[in-house]
Amino acid sequence: MTNPVRVLHFADVHIGMENYGKTDAETGLSSRVVDFLRRMDEMVAYARDHDVDLVIFAGDAFKTRTPNPTFQREFAWRVRDLSALAPVVLLVGNHDLPPSALKASSIEIYDTLAVPNVWVADDYEVKRITTKRGDVIVGAAPYPIRARLMQEIRTTGITIRETDELLENELAHILENMAAEADVLAGSEDIPRLLTAHFTVRGALLGSERSVMLGRDVQVSPGLLADPRWDYVALGHIHKHQNLTEKRPGVPPLVYSGSLERIDFGEEGDTKGFCWLEMARYQTTWQFIPVQARPMVTLRLDCRKDNQPTQTVLAKLKQYDLNGAIVRIFVQLMPENNPALNDTRIRDVLQQAGVFHIAAIKREVEHPDRMRLGASPEGLTHEQLLERFLVSRSVEENRRELLMDAARDIMRSAGEE
Repeated sequence: MTNPVRVLHFADVHIGMENYGKTDAETGLSSRVVDFLRRMDEMVAYARDHDVDLVIFAGDAFKTRTPNPTFQREFAWRVRDLSALAPVVLLVGNHDLPPSALKASSIEIYDTLAVPNVWVADDYEVKRITTKRGDVIVGAAPYPIRARLMQEIRTTGITIRETDELLENELAHILENMAAEADVLAGSEDIPRLLTAHFTVRGALLGSERSVMLGRDVQVSPGLLADPRWDYVALGHIHKHQNLTEKRPGVPPLVYSGSLERIDFGEEGDTKGFCWLEMARYQTTWQFIPVQARPMVTLRLDCRKDNQPTQTVLAKLKQYDLNGAIVRIFVQLMPENNPALNDTRIRDVLQQAGVFHIAAIKREVEHPDRMRLGASPEGLTHEQLLERFLVSRSVEENRRELLMDAARDIMRSAGEE
């Protein structure tokens, strides 16, 4: 492979996520927003050090569709740094869409100002982009807007499933036309071809994007994307890094780069980063480059038979390197030893260990079934009431925690609004 084109693929930055953070004294931003920006800085440094030729951002720059000016400024600085190195493609994801058709998207400003070296891909389009190591054909498939795709198709009186089938058929038609257009643009030249898309591919392993999903999601079949006329498909929208065509010969890699930083404990075990490609027609190679994402640690301790639960918890903490981590602790107790657990002492030790944020020190007190809902729910918070309900329904512990995490994000978003 001679002189391959070097491509950076990343997605789902979601600047504005403030879970488990506090105000950073140096910047005035949430310390968690700073985490996300530092991951971008790591990525920009890698691109600069490795002489990038083309940058593909596969969508979702911000947490919300209406980010505040400070978040927009911080993202713009990083886009400026990248565009000084190579052409940049900014694909419009669902979080980048405007709240109504007449309003601008959160990244449209780069197009309005005609920022050099930046293409805001807000429609299904194929372009030939010139880089310092050669041309690349790039197809852009932004997040599907149902109303736009279905405006000429009668949908009254049909089921949701039938509507989804019509939508997928329309997407198949669009993607087929894009692959054919790539053929035309390439002509007889062996030019590498990349498709970037922002949607859920059926069969993908989901991550915490479910907790920040806006509206009903659109799913497409992997067969619509795994077209050998493309050399690589750069995906965004799913936060878990994965290759959906791994070990499948004759088709391009369908790769979610995943998000750059952990959003919640649903991503506790996920490695975060971006993708680095060396592209040549029929000979594209790629690798996943990890970043130093903020560690999240969950500790579960069974102290139901322990007369000194505080000492047991403190002894357990010494076994872990918790410096810089976001930590949550679940302690199983009985009514008899519950008062012996000293939360304040545990918090002091965690802070001395350099913990970034204490997400929770949660007591799971075992009660007889008849007491599961408690006697006086009037003084409980919504979160406490929901948890008691889930316990009363005998929801399995791991699932209960996932549901509680999702509920907290919903409650937090509702409170912000």
